[in-house]
Amino acid sequence: MGQAKLGDNGNMRSANASRLTRRSFLAASVSSSLLAARQAQDQPSAAKRPPNVVLLLADDMGCQDPSCFGGSAVRTPHLDALAASGVKLTNFYAASAVCTPSRAAILTGRYPLRFDIRQHFADDENHLPASAQTIGKRLQPLGYATAHVGKWHLGGLHVEHAANRAHSVPGPLQHGFQHYLCQIEQQEPRARMGRERTLFRQGGTCLLRNDQRVGVDDPLFSKHLTELIGDESLSLLQRFHQQDTPFFLNVWFLAPHTPYEPAPEPHWSRYKDDPVSEDQRYFRSMVSCLDAQVGRIVAKLEELGLRDNTLVLFTSDNGGAWEANNGPFKGGKTDLHEAGIRVPAILSWPGRIPPGQSLTDVAHHTDILPTICAAAGLGMPDAQEVDGHNLLPWLSGQAEAPERDVIFWQLDVYRTLQRHTKKPEPFVTEVARRGNWKLTARDGVPLELFDVGADPLEARNLLDAQPEIANQLVEALRAFLAAPRDRGGKRNP
Repeated sequence: MGQAKLGDNGNMRSANASRLTRRSFLAASVSSSLLAARQAQDQPSAAKRPPNVVLLLADDMGCQDPSCFGGSAVRTPHLDALAASGVKLTNFYAASAVCTPSRAAILTGRYPLRFDIRQHFADDENHLPASAQTIGKRLQPLGYATAHVGKWHLGGLHVEHAANRAHSVPGPLQHGFQHYLCQIEQQEPRARMGRERTLFRQGGTCLLRNDQRVGVDDPLFSKHLTELIGDESLSLLQRFHQQDTPFFLNVWFLAPHTPYEPAPEPHWSRYKDDPVSEDQRYFRSMVSCLDAQVGRIVAKLEELGLRDNTLVLFTSDNGGAWEANNGPFKGGKTDLHEAGIRVPAILSWPGRIPPGQSLTDVAHHTDILPTICAAAGLGMPDAQEVDGHNLLPWLSGQAEAPERDVIFWQLDVYRTLQRHTKKPEPFVTEVARRGNWKLTARDGVPLELFDVGADPLEARNLLDAQPEIANQLVEALRAFLAAPRDRGGKRNP
């Protein structure tokens, strides 16, 4: 597949250089603020209403898959338009190189290790602890309607769980969502459908909605998974509009995760004759179908007159797998080198976030909760409750990027890389990063030190050349690993 050049997505400039780019937005932000103020005067009732929030999550999308991030294999006009209407973040990081830990971090604003989540859940009894303070739990007291649509992978979605919720593990309803639609997440039928490559095309046959099986008479039963996620999202937007209430809609696509399958028309025909492998053609059609659902959701917001008062966020749960475009970066899904944790990110909020921005400062999954809370008027949660930062002052041009101390990653050993190449060795289980200095480690023992500003491809190990920096990061990492954890969601705590 086509590989984008390193460009903005790979050359992480120094903090000072990046801040210079912010000055070019200050004048625009002033005029945008004046425009927003005039609009607020014209529509006083809308100005008083908290903003709506739509969070869109792809699964296993590479940092350079969308064309607005340099990809050339797949056309993503709707993601491109979303980025043009707001800001794309070209140094945005997932909280993990696999899905479950990242999803926990997105919903809670906390590192996954705070909950002792060190790998993906294997569709068993492990779950996000009921005590976790999620975005939905924080927004509901403000009058928000909350809904989750799509993949979950945080536990509690076996048929048996739904049938006996009071005596089983928590699911979406217990984590702050008043409504959900998800696939049943247990090994059967998921494992069989994965092997047969029917999980998307027969995606409607194994759905749970609010702990009830979706039956054959439901219009979604015969639908393709990616499209039915779009359908349910549009229905919820219509309902929220009729209820005249602010809402948080959490839309987590399974695409473009395996199994690779041809997407519905017109997406398959666009790529079926491309001179690449069959899986790559399937992958391209799946990304195209996902992009179309993003377009449908944004168009529905516009149709209902909700777009100007809606913060829309888009990202991926981890770096790209198998057929994804991770650009020139090292590693991929299951690995904590750059390709495993760099992901695309877009935020759009007309009148609040100036359009057409491309920013290079580092941001992270844990920033999503505090940013949404700030948008809703909650302010910043206590520093002991979250590990992320509110990005709005930076994105709106009112401040520099948040100052960060050390950022941490932890992931149990996966001995294979979900790519068509061998996993980089030595195997890494932790990362500690301060500024451009990135330390990799195995069980607290340092392995590598990279200056990812000068060396984003992680080719030059400076561990021996920079012992003082390495020692500082090792000390911080070991303190992080020793910190207390909430093990309430562990099957065997």
